[in-house]
Amino acid sequence: MATVPPPPSKRQKTAAAALAQTQADVTEDMPEGAIRVRFVDQATGEAGSLPVISIALANATTKNLELLLNELQERGDDRIPYRFFYTSGGPPYDGGGEALGDRSDLYNALVKPGKISAESEVTLQYAPQAVFRVQAVSRCAAAISGHGENILTAQFSPANSQRLATGAGDNTARIFDCETGTPVHTLKGHTSWVLAVAWSPEGNILATGSMDNTVRLWDPSSGQALGTALKGHTKWVNSLSWEPYHLQATGRPRVASSSKDSTVRIWDVVGRKIDFALTGHKDSVTCVKWGGTGLIYTTSHDKTVKVWEASTQTLKFTLTGHAHWINHMALSSEFALRTGYHDHTGKVPGNEVEKVAKAKERFEKAVTVGGEIVERLATASDDTTVFLWSPLTSRKPIARLTGHQKQVNHVTFSPDGFYVASAGFDNHVKLWSARDGKFLFSLRGHVASVYQCCFSADSRLLVSASKDTTLKAWDVRTGKLKQDLPGHKDEVYAVDWSPDGEKVGSGGRDKQVRIWRN
Repeated sequence: MATVPPPPSKRQKTAAAALAQTQADVTEDMPEGAIRVRFVDQATGEAGSLPVISIALANATTKNLELLLNELQERGDDRIPYRFFYTSGGPPYDGGGEALGDRSDLYNALVKPGKISAESEVTLQYAPQAVFRVQAVSRCAAAISGHGENILTAQFSPANSQRLATGAGDNTARIFDCETGTPVHTLKGHTSWVLAVAWSPEGNILATGSMDNTVRLWDPSSGQALGTALKGHTKWVNSLSWEPYHLQATGRPRVASSSKDSTVRIWDVVGRKIDFALTGHKDSVTCVKWGGTGLIYTTSHDKTVKVWEASTQTLKFTLTGHAHWINHMALSSEFALRTGYHDHTGKVPGNEVEKVAKAKERFEKAVTVGGEIVERLATASDDTTVFLWSPLTSRKPIARLTGHQKQVNHVTFSPDGFYVASAGFDNHVKLWSARDGKFLFSLRGHVASVYQCCFSADSRLLVSASKDTTLKAWDVRTGKLKQDLPGHKDEVYAVDWSPDGEKVGSGGRDKQVRIWRN
Protein backbone atom coordinates (compact mmCIF):
# COMPACT_ATOMS: atom_id res chain seq x y z
CA MET A 1 0.00 0.00 0.00
CA ALA A 2 1.34 3.42 -0.90
CA THR A 3 2.49 5.63 1.93
CA VAL A 4 0.22 8.66 2.42
CA PRO A 5 2.20 11.80 3.30
CA PRO A 6 1.05 13.66 6.40
CA PRO A 7 -1.00 16.84 5.89
CA PRO A 8 1.01 20.09 5.90
CA SER A 9 1.58 21.70 9.28
CA LYS A 10 0.20 25.11 10.20
CA ARG A 11 3.66 26.62 9.70
CA GLN A 12 3.93 25.10 6.22
CA LYS A 13 0.49 26.43 5.31
CA THR A 14 1.41 29.93 6.49
CA ALA A 15 4.67 29.86 4.49
CA ALA A 16 2.87 28.67 1.37
CA ALA A 17 0.24 31.40 1.70
CA ALA A 18 2.94 34.05 2.12
CA LEU A 19 4.76 32.77 -0.96
CA ALA A 20 1.53 32.78 -2.99
CA GLN A 21 0.80 36.34 -1.90
CA THR A 22 4.32 37.45 -2.84
CA GLN A 23 4.01 35.82 -6.23
CA ALA A 24 0.60 37.41 -6.78
CA ASP A 25 2.00 40.85 -6.04
CA VAL A 26 4.78 40.57 -8.61
CA THR A 27 3.94 42.75 -11.59
CA GLU A 28 5.11 41.88 -15.05
CA ASP A 29 7.60 44.09 -16.81
CA MET A 30 5.97 46.95 -18.64
CA PRO A 31 6.74 47.29 -22.34
CA GLU A 32 8.68 50.27 -23.54
CA GLY A 33 6.94 53.10 -25.29
CA ALA A 34 4.59 55.91 -24.42
CA ILE A 35 0.89 56.69 -24.68
CA ARG A 36 -0.80 60.03 -25.27
CA VAL A 37 -3.40 61.02 -22.66
CA ARG A 38 -6.06 63.71 -22.82
CA PHE A 39 -7.73 64.70 -19.53
CA VAL A 40 -11.40 65.77 -19.61
CA ASP A 41 -13.37 67.11 -16.65
CA GLN A 42 -16.29 64.74 -16.17
CA ALA A 43 -18.56 67.46 -14.79
CA THR A 44 -18.19 69.83 -17.77
CA GLY A 45 -17.10 67.42 -20.50
CA GLU A 46 -14.29 69.81 -21.46
CA ALA A 47 -10.53 69.59 -21.39
CA GLY A 48 -10.10 73.29 -20.75
CA SER A 49 -6.48 74.43 -21.06
CA LEU A 50 -5.01 71.00 -20.27
CA PRO A 51 -2.68 69.79 -23.03
CA VAL A 52 -2.40 66.28 -24.44
CA ILE A 53 0.44 64.61 -22.52
CA SER A 54 2.70 61.79 -23.65
CA ILE A 55 3.46 59.48 -20.72
CA ALA A 56 5.62 56.34 -20.61
CA LEU A 57 3.59 53.14 -20.28
CA ALA A 58 5.83 52.09 -17.41
CA ASN A 59 4.74 55.18 -15.46
CA ALA A 60 1.07 55.29 -16.49
CA THR A 61 -0.37 54.20 -13.14
CA THR A 62 -3.48 55.77 -11.64
CA LYS A 63 -1.40 57.32 -8.87
CA ASN A 64 1.03 58.90 -11.35
CA LEU A 65 -1.86 60.17 -13.49
CA GLU A 66 -3.30 61.84 -10.38
CA LEU A 67 0.04 63.50 -9.60
CA LEU A 68 0.43 64.59 -13.22
CA LEU A 69 -3.07 66.09 -13.36
CA ASN A 70 -2.48 68.05 -10.15
CA GLU A 71 0.80 69.40 -11.60
CA LEU A 72 -0.91 70.42 -14.84
CA GLN A 73 -3.48 72.29 -12.75
CA GLU A 74 -0.62 73.89 -10.78
CA ARG A 75 -2.01 72.84 -7.44
CA GLY A 76 1.37 72.46 -5.75
CA ASP A 77 0.98 70.86 -2.33
CA ASP A 78 -2.80 71.37 -2.34
CA ARG A 79 -3.43 68.14 -4.24
CA ILE A 80 -6.85 66.64 -4.93
CA PRO A 81 -7.40 62.87 -5.18
CA TYR A 82 -9.02 61.94 -8.50
CA ARG A 83 -10.92 59.00 -9.93
CA PHE A 84 -10.39 58.27 -13.65
CA PHE A 85 -12.79 56.85 -16.24
CA TYR A 86 -12.25 55.56 -19.77
CA THR A 87 -14.90 55.58 -22.49
CA SER A 88 -14.40 54.18 -25.96
CA GLY A 89 -16.61 56.86 -27.54
CA GLY A 90 -15.75 60.50 -28.06
CA PRO A 91 -17.63 63.57 -26.89
CA PRO A 92 -20.14 64.30 -25.51
CA TYR A 93 -18.91 62.72 -22.31
CA ASP A 94 -21.93 61.60 -20.32
CA GLY A 95 -20.20 60.52 -17.14
CA GLY A 96 -20.34 56.83 -18.01
CA GLY A 97 -17.41 54.63 -18.70
CA GLU A 98 -15.10 52.21 -17.01
CA ALA A 99 -13.55 53.31 -13.73
CA LEU A 100 -9.83 52.68 -13.33
CA GLY A 101 -8.84 51.15 -10.01
CA ASP A 102 -6.72 53.01 -7.48
CA ARG A 103 -3.81 50.62 -8.15
CA SER A 104 -4.33 49.95 -11.83
CA ASP A 105 -2.36 51.24 -14.83
CA LEU A 106 -3.21 52.03 -18.45
CA TYR A 107 -1.25 49.12 -19.88
CA ASN A 108 -2.95 46.32 -17.91
CA ALA A 109 -6.36 48.03 -17.82
CA LEU A 110 -6.65 49.17 -21.45
CA VAL A 111 -3.74 48.31 -23.74
CA LYS A 112 -3.18 44.64 -22.85
CA PRO A 113 -6.92 43.70 -23.08
CA GLY A 114 -6.97 45.32 -26.54
CA LYS A 115 -9.38 48.14 -25.65
CA ILE A 116 -6.96 50.69 -27.05
CA SER A 117 -3.74 50.72 -29.02
CA ALA A 118 -0.56 51.98 -27.39
CA GLU A 119 -0.11 54.26 -30.40
CA SER A 120 -3.52 55.91 -30.05
CA GLU A 121 -4.62 58.83 -27.92
CA VAL A 122 -6.68 57.89 -24.86
CA THR A 123 -9.22 60.26 -23.31
CA LEU A 124 -9.61 59.94 -19.56
CA GLN A 125 -12.42 61.63 -17.70
CA TYR A 126 -11.49 62.74 -14.19
CA ALA A 127 -13.67 63.40 -11.17
CA PRO A 128 -12.49 64.50 -7.71
CA GLN A 129 -12.86 62.09 -4.83
CA ALA A 130 -13.56 63.30 -1.31
CA VAL A 131 -10.53 65.22 -0.06
CA PHE A 132 -10.93 63.72 3.40
CA ARG A 133 -10.68 59.98 3.99
CA VAL A 134 -12.92 58.07 6.38
CA GLN A 135 -11.38 55.29 8.46
CA ALA A 136 -13.27 52.00 8.74
CA VAL A 137 -15.06 51.58 12.06
CA SER A 138 -13.50 48.74 14.02
CA ARG A 139 -14.86 48.71 17.57
CA CYS A 140 -18.01 49.30 19.57
CA ALA A 141 -17.42 52.50 21.54
CA ALA A 142 -20.77 52.47 23.34
CA ALA A 143 -23.76 50.20 23.87
CA ILE A 144 -26.61 52.42 25.05
CA SER A 145 -29.79 51.06 26.59
CA GLY A 146 -33.01 53.02 26.91
CA HIS A 147 -35.54 51.76 24.41
CA GLY A 148 -37.97 49.15 25.69
CA GLU A 149 -38.64 47.52 22.33
CA ASN A 150 -37.04 46.86 18.95
CA ILE A 151 -35.18 49.81 17.40
CA LEU A 152 -36.59 50.24 13.89
CA THR A 153 -34.91 53.34 12.45
CA ALA A 154 -31.87 55.54 13.12
CA GLN A 155 -30.41 58.73 11.64
CA PHE A 156 -27.57 61.10 12.57
CA SER A 157 -28.12 64.85 12.68
CA PRO A 158 -26.64 66.68 9.65
CA ALA A 159 -25.64 69.62 11.84
CA ASN A 160 -24.11 67.70 14.73
CA SER A 161 -22.86 64.20 14.05
CA GLN A 162 -22.73 63.60 17.80
CA ARG A 163 -26.52 63.34 17.93
CA LEU A 164 -28.32 60.19 16.78
CA ALA A 165 -32.12 59.92 16.62
CA THR A 166 -33.85 56.53 16.81
CA GLY A 167 -37.41 55.29 16.59
CA ALA A 168 -38.64 52.10 18.23
CA GLY A 169 -41.52 49.77 18.96
CA ASP A 170 -41.93 51.26 22.45
CA ASN A 171 -43.84 54.21 20.90
CA THR A 172 -40.96 56.64 21.51
CA ALA A 173 -38.14 58.28 19.63
CA ARG A 174 -34.90 59.02 21.42
CA ILE A 175 -31.95 61.32 20.84
CA PHE A 176 -28.55 60.02 21.93
CA ASP A 177 -25.27 61.82 22.55
CA CYS A 178 -22.66 59.65 20.85
CA GLU A 179 -19.74 61.43 22.54
CA THR A 180 -20.84 60.54 26.06
CA GLY A 181 -22.80 57.42 25.13
CA THR A 182 -25.95 58.58 26.90
CA PRO A 183 -29.60 59.21 25.98
CA VAL A 184 -30.32 62.95 25.89
CA HIS A 185 -34.06 63.12 25.24
CA THR A 186 -36.96 60.69 25.14
CA LEU A 187 -39.63 61.95 22.73
CA LYS A 188 -43.01 60.77 24.02
CA GLY A 189 -46.33 61.38 22.31
CA HIS A 190 -46.87 58.64 19.73
CA THR A 191 -49.25 55.86 20.70
CA SER A 192 -47.74 53.16 18.47
CA TRP A 193 -44.44 52.13 16.89
CA VAL A 194 -42.20 54.90 15.52
CA LEU A 195 -41.30 53.75 12.00
CA ALA A 196 -39.44 56.78 10.61
CA VAL A 197 -37.23 59.62 11.88
CA ALA A 198 -35.86 62.46 9.75
CA TRP A 199 -33.75 65.50 10.68
CA SER A 200 -34.38 68.74 8.84
CA PRO A 201 -31.41 69.87 6.66
CA GLU A 202 -30.63 72.58 9.22
CA GLY A 203 -30.70 70.02 12.03
CA ASN A 204 -33.02 72.14 14.18
CA ILE A 205 -36.19 70.03 13.81
CA LEU A 206 -36.75 66.28 14.05
CA ALA A 207 -39.77 64.68 12.37
CA THR A 208 -41.12 61.27 13.38
CA GLY A 209 -43.70 59.06 11.69
CA SER A 210 -45.64 56.34 13.46
CA MET A 211 -48.07 53.46 13.21
CA ASP A 212 -50.54 55.72 15.02
CA ASN A 213 -51.08 57.44 11.61
CA THR A 214 -49.48 60.73 12.71
CA VAL A 215 -46.36 62.80 12.10
CA ARG A 216 -44.84 64.68 15.03
CA LEU A 217 -42.25 67.47 15.10
CA TRP A 218 -39.70 67.97 17.89
CA ASP A 219 -37.10 70.46 19.05
CA PRO A 220 -33.91 68.33 19.33
CA SER A 221 -32.22 70.74 21.71
CA SER A 222 -34.96 70.58 24.35
CA GLY A 223 -36.74 67.36 23.45
CA GLN A 224 -40.08 69.20 23.47
CA ALA A 225 -42.84 68.60 20.94
CA LEU A 226 -43.47 71.42 18.47
CA GLY A 227 -47.23 71.63 18.70
CA THR A 228 -49.63 68.71 18.46
CA ALA A 229 -49.50 65.71 16.14
CA LEU A 230 -50.00 66.29 12.41
CA LYS A 231 -53.12 64.27 11.60
CA GLY A 232 -54.50 63.37 8.21
CA HIS A 233 -53.23 59.93 7.28
CA THR A 234 -55.67 57.07 7.91
CA LYS A 235 -53.00 54.37 8.17
CA TRP A 236 -49.45 54.25 9.44
CA VAL A 237 -46.66 56.58 8.27
CA ASN A 238 -43.62 54.70 6.98
CA SER A 239 -41.34 57.29 5.34
CA LEU A 240 -40.42 60.97 5.72
CA SER A 241 -38.52 63.39 3.48
CA TRP A 242 -37.75 67.09 4.01
CA GLU A 243 -37.95 69.71 1.31
CA PRO A 244 -34.37 70.48 0.15
CA TYR A 245 -32.95 73.52 1.92
CA HIS A 246 -32.20 75.48 -1.25
CA LEU A 247 -35.84 75.11 -2.38
CA GLN A 248 -37.49 76.11 0.90
CA ALA A 249 -39.32 79.41 1.25
CA THR A 250 -37.42 81.39 3.90
CA GLY A 251 -38.55 80.27 7.33
CA ARG A 252 -41.18 77.90 5.89
CA PRO A 253 -39.74 74.36 5.80
CA ARG A 254 -41.97 71.51 4.67
CA VAL A 255 -41.81 67.76 5.15
CA ALA A 256 -43.40 64.96 3.11
CA SER A 257 -44.81 61.77 4.62
CA SER A 258 -45.86 58.56 2.88
CA SER A 259 -48.38 56.13 4.30
CA LYS A 260 -49.98 52.74 3.96
CA ASP A 261 -53.19 54.65 3.13
CA SER A 262 -51.81 55.08 -0.45
CA THR A 263 -51.24 58.83 -0.09
CA VAL A 264 -48.38 61.27 0.43
CA ARG A 265 -48.97 64.41 2.46
CA ILE A 266 -46.84 67.56 2.47
CA TRP A 267 -46.91 69.39 5.79
CA ASP A 268 -46.37 73.06 6.54
CA VAL A 269 -44.04 72.77 9.53
CA VAL A 270 -44.65 76.32 10.80
CA GLY A 271 -48.42 76.33 10.31
CA ARG A 272 -48.72 72.71 11.56
CA LYS A 273 -51.15 71.85 8.78
CA ILE A 274 -51.39 69.96 5.51
CA ASP A 275 -50.06 71.98 2.60
CA PHE A 276 -51.31 69.49 0.02
CA ALA A 277 -51.81 65.75 -0.52
CA LEU A 278 -50.70 63.55 -3.41
CA THR A 279 -53.20 60.84 -4.33
CA GLY A 280 -52.87 58.44 -7.22
CA HIS A 281 -51.23 55.27 -5.94
CA LYS A 282 -53.51 52.26 -5.66
CA ASP A 283 -51.70 50.60 -2.76
CA SER A 284 -49.43 51.39 0.19
CA VAL A 285 -46.81 54.08 -0.53
CA THR A 286 -43.54 52.64 0.76
CA CYS A 287 -41.11 55.52 0.29
CA VAL A 288 -41.03 59.24 -0.52
CA LYS A 289 -38.04 61.36 -1.60
CA TRP A 290 -38.02 65.10 -2.27
CA GLY A 291 -35.57 65.79 -5.10
CA GLY A 292 -33.33 68.79 -5.49
CA THR A 293 -35.03 69.97 -8.69
CA GLY A 294 -38.45 70.31 -7.07
CA LEU A 295 -39.78 66.86 -7.96
CA ILE A 296 -41.22 64.47 -5.38
CA TYR A 297 -40.68 60.75 -6.02
CA THR A 298 -42.90 58.05 -4.50
CA THR A 299 -42.83 54.25 -4.64
CA SER A 300 -45.63 51.86 -3.85
CA HIS A 301 -46.84 48.31 -3.49
CA ASP A 302 -48.77 48.99 -6.72
CA LYS A 303 -45.40 48.36 -8.50
CA THR A 304 -45.05 51.93 -9.77
CA VAL A 305 -42.87 54.97 -9.18
CA LYS A 306 -44.69 58.28 -9.46
CA VAL A 307 -43.00 61.62 -10.13
CA TRP A 308 -44.81 64.70 -8.85
CA GLU A 309 -44.23 68.42 -9.46
CA ALA A 310 -44.16 70.02 -6.00
CA SER A 311 -44.76 73.55 -7.29
CA THR A 312 -47.99 72.63 -9.09
CA GLN A 313 -48.93 69.71 -6.80
CA THR A 314 -49.61 67.52 -9.83
CA LEU A 315 -48.52 64.12 -11.12
CA LYS A 316 -45.89 64.56 -13.82
CA PHE A 317 -45.57 60.95 -14.94
CA THR A 318 -45.45 57.34 -13.76
CA LEU A 319 -42.50 54.96 -14.08
CA THR A 320 -43.36 51.29 -14.59
CA GLY A 321 -41.30 48.14 -14.93
CA HIS A 322 -41.21 46.34 -11.61
CA ALA A 323 -43.19 43.10 -11.39
CA HIS A 324 -43.81 43.21 -7.64
CA TRP A 325 -43.91 45.55 -4.63
CA ILE A 326 -41.33 48.32 -4.55
CA ASN A 327 -39.79 48.31 -1.08
CA HIS A 328 -37.35 51.20 -1.10
CA MET A 329 -35.92 54.03 -3.17
CA ALA A 330 -32.77 56.17 -3.17
CA LEU A 331 -31.70 59.41 -4.87
CA SER A 332 -28.20 60.10 -6.17
CA SER A 333 -28.41 63.55 -4.55
CA GLU A 334 -29.62 62.25 -1.20
CA PHE A 335 -26.49 62.87 0.86
CA ALA A 336 -26.12 66.45 -0.36
CA LEU A 337 -29.82 67.17 0.22
CA ARG A 338 -29.81 65.59 3.66
CA THR A 339 -26.85 67.66 4.86
CA GLY A 340 -27.85 70.93 3.16
CA TYR A 341 -25.16 73.56 3.74
CA HIS A 342 -23.22 71.40 6.24
CA ASP A 343 -19.99 69.78 5.03
CA HIS A 344 -16.96 67.96 6.46
CA THR A 345 -15.21 71.24 7.36
CA GLY A 346 -17.85 72.11 9.95
CA LYS A 347 -17.96 75.73 8.75
CA VAL A 348 -21.48 77.22 8.69
CA PRO A 349 -22.29 80.19 6.38
CA GLY A 350 -22.95 83.43 8.19
CA ASN A 351 -26.38 84.34 6.84
CA GLU A 352 -29.44 82.89 5.15
CA VAL A 353 -28.45 83.89 1.60
CA GLU A 354 -25.05 82.21 1.96
CA LYS A 355 -26.65 79.10 3.46
CA VAL A 356 -29.04 78.73 0.53
CA ALA A 357 -26.23 79.37 -1.98
CA LYS A 358 -24.00 76.75 -0.38
CA ALA A 359 -26.80 74.17 -0.17
CA LYS A 360 -27.59 74.73 -3.86
CA GLU A 361 -23.90 74.54 -4.79
CA ARG A 362 -23.47 71.23 -2.93
CA PHE A 363 -26.54 69.78 -4.62
CA GLU A 364 -25.47 70.85 -8.11
CA LYS A 365 -21.96 69.54 -7.58
CA ALA A 366 -23.37 66.16 -6.54
CA VAL A 367 -25.56 65.74 -9.62
CA THR A 368 -23.77 67.61 -12.43
CA VAL A 369 -22.65 65.21 -15.15
CA GLY A 370 -21.36 66.46 -18.50
CA GLY A 371 -22.46 69.97 -17.60
CA GLU A 372 -26.08 68.92 -16.96
CA ILE A 373 -28.12 68.20 -13.83
CA VAL A 374 -28.63 64.42 -13.68
CA GLU A 375 -30.55 63.26 -10.59
CA ARG A 376 -30.72 59.50 -10.70
CA LEU A 377 -33.11 57.22 -8.88
CA ALA A 378 -32.77 53.58 -7.76
CA THR A 379 -35.72 51.40 -6.73
CA ALA A 380 -35.60 48.03 -4.93
CA SER A 381 -38.35 45.47 -5.25
CA ASP A 382 -39.72 42.14 -4.12
CA ASP A 383 -39.22 41.01 -7.73
CA THR A 384 -35.49 40.57 -6.79
CA THR A 385 -34.37 43.44 -9.02
CA VAL A 386 -33.17 47.02 -8.73
CA PHE A 387 -34.09 49.56 -11.40
CA LEU A 388 -31.90 52.56 -12.18
CA TRP A 389 -33.72 55.63 -13.53
CA SER A 390 -32.92 59.12 -14.77
CA PRO A 391 -36.39 60.71 -14.51
CA LEU A 392 -35.22 64.16 -15.66
CA THR A 393 -34.28 62.81 -19.09
CA SER A 394 -36.25 59.60 -19.69
CA ARG A 395 -39.23 57.62 -18.47
CA LYS A 396 -37.50 54.37 -19.33
CA PRO A 397 -35.02 52.80 -16.88
CA ILE A 398 -31.31 53.19 -17.53
CA ALA A 399 -30.79 49.60 -16.45
CA ARG A 400 -32.46 46.65 -14.76
CA LEU A 401 -30.06 45.32 -12.15
CA THR A 402 -30.44 41.57 -11.73
CA GLY A 403 -28.51 39.18 -9.53
CA HIS A 404 -30.29 39.03 -6.20
CA GLN A 405 -32.00 35.69 -5.55
CA LYS A 406 -34.62 37.03 -3.11
CA GLN A 407 -36.42 40.27 -2.28
CA VAL A 408 -34.31 43.44 -2.33
CA ASN A 409 -35.02 45.29 0.89
CA HIS A 410 -32.88 48.42 0.72
CA VAL A 411 -30.93 50.49 -1.80
CA THR A 412 -28.64 53.49 -1.43
CA PHE A 413 -26.35 55.73 -3.51
CA SER A 414 -22.83 56.67 -2.50
CA PRO A 415 -22.46 60.39 -1.64
CA ASP A 416 -20.38 61.00 -4.78
CA GLY A 417 -23.07 59.37 -6.93
CA PHE A 418 -20.79 56.74 -8.49
CA TYR A 419 -22.11 53.62 -6.76
CA VAL A 420 -25.40 51.97 -5.86
CA ALA A 421 -25.55 49.36 -3.10
CA SER A 422 -28.50 47.01 -2.65
CA ALA A 423 -29.25 44.78 0.34
CA GLY A 424 -31.36 41.66 -0.02
CA PHE A 425 -32.95 38.77 1.80
CA ASP A 426 -30.50 36.47 -0.04
CA ASN A 427 -27.82 37.46 2.56
CA HIS A 428 -25.88 39.55 0.05
CA VAL A 429 -25.07 43.18 -0.57
CA LYS A 430 -24.45 43.97 -4.22
CA LEU A 431 -22.53 46.92 -5.59
CA TRP A 432 -23.35 48.50 -8.96
CA SER A 433 -22.16 51.39 -11.09
CA ALA A 434 -24.63 54.26 -10.71
CA ARG A 435 -23.77 55.48 -14.24
CA ASP A 436 -24.88 52.50 -16.28
CA GLY A 437 -26.00 49.87 -13.76
CA LYS A 438 -23.00 47.64 -14.41
CA PHE A 439 -22.54 44.95 -11.75
CA LEU A 440 -19.34 45.44 -9.75
CA PHE A 441 -19.22 43.19 -6.67
CA SER A 442 -21.28 40.82 -4.59
CA LEU A 443 -20.35 41.43 -0.95
CA ARG A 444 -20.57 38.02 0.70
CA GLY A 445 -20.15 37.50 4.41
CA HIS A 446 -23.52 37.77 6.07
CA VAL A 447 -25.27 34.47 6.84
CA ALA A 448 -28.81 35.89 7.05
CA SER A 449 -30.92 38.61 5.45
CA VAL A 450 -29.34 42.06 5.10
CA TYR A 451 -31.76 44.80 6.18
CA GLN A 452 -29.88 48.04 5.48
CA CYS A 453 -26.60 49.41 4.16
CA CYS A 454 -25.01 52.85 4.25
CA PHE A 455 -21.97 54.50 2.62
CA SER A 456 -19.34 56.54 4.43
CA ALA A 457 -19.21 60.26 3.61
CA ASP A 458 -16.17 59.79 1.36
CA SER A 459 -17.85 56.96 -0.63
CA ARG A 460 -14.91 54.61 -0.04
CA LEU A 461 -16.56 52.37 2.57
CA LEU A 462 -19.93 50.69 3.09
CA VAL A 463 -21.50 49.28 6.24
CA SER A 464 -24.31 46.70 6.25
CA ALA A 465 -26.69 45.52 8.99
CA SER A 466 -28.10 42.02 9.08
CA LYS A 467 -30.43 39.54 10.69
CA ASP A 468 -27.29 37.56 11.63
CA THR A 469 -26.69 40.09 14.51
CA THR A 470 -23.58 41.62 12.90
CA LEU A 471 -22.57 44.69 10.98
CA LYS A 472 -19.87 44.48 8.35
CA ALA A 473 -17.73 47.24 6.87
CA TRP A 474 -16.65 46.80 3.23
CA ASP A 475 -14.04 48.39 0.97
CA VAL A 476 -16.05 49.72 -1.96
CA ARG A 477 -13.11 49.78 -4.38
CA THR A 478 -12.13 46.12 -3.91
CA GLY A 479 -15.38 44.59 -2.69
CA LYS A 480 -13.48 43.02 0.22
CA LEU A 481 -14.58 42.79 3.83
CA LYS A 482 -12.82 45.50 5.78
CA GLN A 483 -14.13 44.82 9.28
CA ASP A 484 -16.50 42.38 10.95
CA LEU A 485 -18.51 44.08 13.70
CA PRO A 486 -20.16 41.60 16.10
CA GLY A 487 -21.74 42.84 19.31
CA HIS A 488 -25.49 43.04 18.89
CA LYS A 489 -27.33 40.21 20.61
CA ASP A 490 -30.08 39.96 18.00
CA GLU A 491 -31.11 41.15 14.54
CA VAL A 492 -29.84 44.59 13.45
CA TYR A 493 -32.61 46.55 11.74
CA ALA A 494 -31.18 50.08 11.38
CA VAL A 495 -27.77 51.58 10.60
CA ASP A 496 -26.45 55.02 9.68
CA TRP A 497 -22.96 56.44 9.06
CA SER A 498 -22.47 59.92 10.53
CA PRO A 499 -22.01 62.77 8.00
CA ASP A 500 -18.58 63.56 9.49
CA GLY A 501 -17.51 59.96 8.84
CA GLU A 502 -16.27 59.31 12.36
CA LYS A 503 -18.88 56.87 13.62
CA VAL A 504 -21.64 54.42 12.78
CA GLY A 505 -24.87 54.08 14.75
CA SER A 506 -26.95 50.90 14.77
CA GLY A 507 -29.95 49.42 16.53
CA GLY A 508 -32.19 46.42 16.36
CA ARG A 509 -34.04 43.70 18.16
CA ASP A 510 -31.79 43.73 21.24
CA LYS A 511 -33.14 47.25 22.06
CA GLN A 512 -29.62 48.72 22.31
CA VAL A 513 -28.08 51.53 20.31
CA ARG A 514 -24.47 50.79 19.48
CA ILE A 515 -21.94 53.40 18.42
CA TRP A 516 -18.98 52.15 16.37
CA ARG A 517 -15.71 54.00 15.89
CA ASN A 518 -12.35 53.38 14.24
